[in-house]
Amino acid sequence: MAKRNNEHISIADALKEFVETNKLEHGLDVVNVKDTWRDMMGNGVNNYTTDIQLKNDTLYVQLSSSVLREELSYGKEKIICMLNESLGKEVIKKLVLR
Repeated sequence: MAKRNNEHISIADALKEFVETNKLEHGLDVVNVKDTWRDMMGNGVNNYTTDIQLKNDTLYVQLSSSVLREELSYGKEKIICMLNESLGKEVIKKLVLR
């Protein structure tokens, strides 16, 4: 860490610096996106969600119900906005429902 010379930094700043230095941000985003999806969608959707993957800025969600997939496809933009808002930054630009 660059800020060692008796300079006091908060734990939050130290963690942020550690994450940036070690390029862990994408890994944290993947975990946060999965948690946010589960929290936001509730049990109804989660029961049919079989896999969630974040690749670059595209979120791939595997659903076991074609009816639910069709239903959610109408609100893709809204889902993307809600997820990004919950994450506090624009992580997702595209949502692919499979």
